[in-house]
Amino acid sequence: MRTLAACAEMLFLDRPVQDRARRIHNLGFEVEIWDWTRHDLDALARTGAVFSSMTGYIRGTLTDPDGAAELLLTAEDSVRAAERLGCPRLNLHGTGLDDRGLPVRPVDGAATGPMWIAAHRTLTRLAELGARAGVTFTLENLNTAVDHPGVPFARAEDTLSLVAAVDHPGLRMNLDLYHAQIGGGNLIELLRRAHGQGLIGEVQVADVPGRQEPGTGEIAYPAIARALADLGYEGTVALEAWASTDGELALERFRAAFTP
Repeated sequence: MRTLAACAEMLFLDRPVQDRARRIHNLGFEVEIWDWTRHDLDALARTGAVFSSMTGYIRGTLTDPDGAAELLLTAEDSVRAAERLGCPRLNLHGTGLDDRGLPVRPVDGAATGPMWIAAHRTLTRLAELGARAGVTFTLENLNTAVDHPGVPFARAEDTLSLVAAVDHPGLRMNLDLYHAQIGGGNLIELLRRAHGQGLIGEVQVADVPGRQEPGTGEIAYPAIARALADLGYEGTVALEAWASTDGELALERFRAAFTP
């Protein structure tokens, strides 16, 4: 049976993050956070929540040696933070993101050959780090048209290709269907390909446009849920979405969309 989680960075925003985590937990979901350095980890641990994912680095990039060294160093800090929360997955992007979701080191145009080689080398080292620590790093696809212009390796195809090339259980794909829909669609076929290769570490969802809960936009999430069931996917599905009106209603709609 699949696990449902929800992002505490996007729901119940009138409350401190530890209160958001506790409320999400009490409603029956696991909890995801982003940049752990902004939070009191001891306070989060005291909530009793089960944490499913958090950002797996603080700074750095996959595209150049200096940025990769920084990413690897801060990933080690993130592993130690994950241990404090019992969090099994650490999320990655092609480069660090600022408060607006924009890349700290943007790439103009497509990634070059040397960037691909650097990314492969860095992700391999991260996968090995994850395996030693008993956690899984997940590389998330993003979209560059609306939310994250200039992020390298943002397309789902590129993210999937990198994870497949590394081919290590310490690295999997965080397949974000909101970003993938903006980036090209064909979501069910994308799920089939990624699942068939055993490369999905997590599936994240939000509707398009607006990045709100399922049922508020154009994505046929009941069909997505049926496809996941047909594939036998038993991993985590996480709501990474703003509430269209009320946080509890958003979670109810999310649960209804992904509960058989």
